[in-house]
Amino acid sequence: MKPSFHPRLIGGPFSDPGLFIPFLFEKRALVFDLGELQSLSARDLLKISHAFVTHTHMDHFIGFDHLLRILLGREKELHVFGPPDFFSRVEGKLSSYTWNLVAEYEYNFDLKVTEVHRDRTLTRVYSCREMFSFQGTETDELSSGILLKEPAFYVEGILLDHRVPCLGFSLVENFSVNIIKEGLKKLELSVGPWINRFKKTLYEKESPDEEFIVTWNERGAGIKERRFILGELAGKIAQISQGQKITYITDVIASAQNMEKIIRLAEGADLLFIEAAFLESDRETAREKYHLTAREAGEIAREAGVKNFTLFHFSPRYTHMAEEIQREAMEEFLKGR
Repeated sequence: MKPSFHPRLIGGPFSDPGLFIPFLFEKRALVFDLGELQSLSARDLLKISHAFVTHTHMDHFIGFDHLLRILLGREKELHVFGPPDFFSRVEGKLSSYTWNLVAEYEYNFDLKVTEVHRDRTLTRVYSCREMFSFQGTETDELSSGILLKEPAFYVEGILLDHRVPCLGFSLVENFSVNIIKEGLKKLELSVGPWINRFKKTLYEKESPDEEFIVTWNERGAGIKERRFILGELAGKIAQISQGQKITYITDVIASAQNMEKIIRLAEGADLLFIEAAFLESDRETAREKYHLTAREAGEIAREAGVKNFTLFHFSPRYTHMAEEIQREAMEEFLKGR
């Protein structure tokens, strides 16, 4: 079965942190952290609808300017989440440029920025045509930790300690809808934009007795359509299974409080992306710098019961020791098995 999300690290384990998560069959993506983004194409960057920033150290936030430049002049809204004091960081970047020409742009671009606190979120909208000024701040309670909720998935965030507040994230798919190609073939249906609409209808739990219209553009014949009963169509072309869970953790000290929070957030994840900045032999340095060791990353993966994990954000001191970092984490992960 093909998963709905195909996450990939933006760079290698020694590069700036960042996870790009494109959607299957959709021109859309999420991103966790905004480090150097040059390895992503403009096509990839234009897919991003939501960016989740752990904290604003340079290696996690320098790509904000690059993404902003790609999106300027387009009819688009980008939603960016960050930790407390995030507004001042974003506004500092925006105020460093001159915006006297933006009123001439044909299309408007809005930047929707959310600051995540322990018990609430604060949101401001900065409009390109208004030279990125904002009109007010919207406040919402944050009792469940859910930052973004859509019919198909939600994103949960927790605040962790990196000597400054640092966010950890989990993307949780409610359930997965996989299209059966053989079913499409038997019904003589082609893959097209209607599949996203079909999935959205299932995620929104519409009645299986509702009518669903499949439309497609047939070359030389224009728009075609066929009508189905939703439940009958789903039984022939869809396989529904448990959804994916993807967790992203970086730049945290292995304190008891952090460990408890991370393990709870990552519990049962299909994919855990977790930093391993230092080897256990340099544990004191890791603690001084508020980072995880490879052994601690493996322990978290084991205790959370994740299915797979990927390490990243290695210290440059280990340039030729990536295999040793991987081995140390895996040995801890497999302990007791």
